[in-house]
Amino acid sequence: MLFNSAVFIAGFLPVVLLGFFLFAGTGRQRLAGLWLTLASLVFYGWWDPHYVPLLLASMTANYCLGGYLLKHPSRAVLVLGIAGNLLLLGYYKYTGFLLSSVDQAFGLEWTVPNIILPLAISFFTFQQIAYLSDAHDGAVVEHDFLNYCLFITFFPHLIAGPITHHREMLSQFSNPDNFRPRFDNISVGATLFLLGLFKKVVFADPMGAEAAPVFAAAADGVQLGLLDSWGGALSYTLQIYFDFSGYTDMAIGLGLLFGISLPPNFDSPYKARNVIEYWSRWHMTLTRFLTAYVYNPIVMRITRARAAAGKPLPRRGKMTAGTFLALVAWPTVLTMFISGVWHGAGWQFVAFGLLHGFYLVVAHAWRAWKARTGRPLDSDSWAKNAVAILFTFLCINVAMVFFRAPHLTGALNLLAGMAGLNGVTLPPSIAGLPVVGAVAGALGIGAEPGVFFRPMLGLHIALLLAIVWGLPNTQQFMRHYRTALNWRPRMNWLQPVLPFATWRPTAAYGVVIGLAGFYALARAFSAAPTEFLYFQF
Repeated sequence: MLFNSAVFIAGFLPVVLLGFFLFAGTGRQRLAGLWLTLASLVFYGWWDPHYVPLLLASMTANYCLGGYLLKHPSRAVLVLGIAGNLLLLGYYKYTGFLLSSVDQAFGLEWTVPNIILPLAISFFTFQQIAYLSDAHDGAVVEHDFLNYCLFITFFPHLIAGPITHHREMLSQFSNPDNFRPRFDNISVGATLFLLGLFKKVVFADPMGAEAAPVFAAAADGVQLGLLDSWGGALSYTLQIYFDFSGYTDMAIGLGLLFGISLPPNFDSPYKARNVIEYWSRWHMTLTRFLTAYVYNPIVMRITRARAAAGKPLPRRGKMTAGTFLALVAWPTVLTMFISGVWHGAGWQFVAFGLLHGFYLVVAHAWRAWKARTGRPLDSDSWAKNAVAILFTFLCINVAMVFFRAPHLTGALNLLAGMAGLNGVTLPPSIAGLPVVGAVAGALGIGAEPGVFFRPMLGLHIALLLAIVWGLPNTQQFMRHYRTALNWRPRMNWLQPVLPFATWRPTAAYGVVIGLAGFYALARAFSAAPTEFLYFQF
């Protein structure tokens, strides 16, 4: 069931809200929690009810293992529990890819089974691994089966995140104040939901329609020109931005309708000045999980081994090249490799993860060199920051080609076009401009209509980039009110100048948001709903 579908908006959500208000409004907190859990299972099973028993079995097994680890901490049991979760994920997500890779490498002519990936398995696997690890370490403060099931299945985050953590969710489910319907939560939650829906159907989906044929052509071996290639790549980069941003807003808004705050997961990542900052803004809960449960344990293990062997360790942020490679470069590349294959089974996702690992290592090395030479780590110059943001965005855009392409060959083919290896031409309407035509003629650039790129597409991309880089994001727009959990968004540069860039619960804002929401609903209901991009992971 999709958040942007009529069956969800006009059917499922009103029924679930009505039942929740009926139970929560009369003080029956446990029944309200049970109602939400059952509704979430219906939401999950709407796609394919055959996988509901798998989800239930996974939750029951991990809950029992967590209870055992709380009372009898055992590293062996923890390893077995994590291995069991990873084997389940591996079977459904990677078996086909691994078998087909071996088959292609050795020409074995195997019949590779078509294993359907259960929805959300990547997300609830990470949630439950974190629960087991913290139960082993004694960091789990509550062990209640109903709340645990709601923590895993709560439908606003179930399918595509945020990747919630037990500490931040179980305490909310145990607090009766959160189960009391409040007008402010409903107002803010509904506003966030409509804004997210608007981003999805008005911004993201049209960009997806532009990107799809370009990536399909590249995958089929068509050699695309410079503008066609960049038009497709930028369209997808903007599609996934507004798609993921819209989904995050809708998820957080839905949570608030039920009195629950979900953690922040998206914070204008294309405004990042380097790739380190980008990963602190993009899919923030995935970054949090990988840092806490993959990167930090690796670094701690290596640090202890180096200390025991008498090898040098970082001092005041400064380190030798060997220390940097051991404590920063290697753990970073391994963590990002895991991030890449978590997103999908394919060599293009391996390349995506390794490329981001390379980006991060270069960024950390640059900052380490600055620290070693006594230079400031960040600049106060707006011009330098603008250049840094643009360069970071271009790097991210290149990596997104691997993320979107159906296979590695298609990604490399599109990147060749982006590098100008397949030629450069300009649309006649642009080449006919006096100055542009003179420059193009001097450079030997011909005038020819693009296969996919059109001047209007270029204007559309420019407009969306202006929105991305210039306007406040949703959390900033609603910064005076409770949105994401414990989140205090930084102020956008426009907000001190333009008071209307900050949301208030007034009639004027109600009319504007209402009109935008009505338009988004009309668009959503007038055609078959499109999946959110992160549903496939």
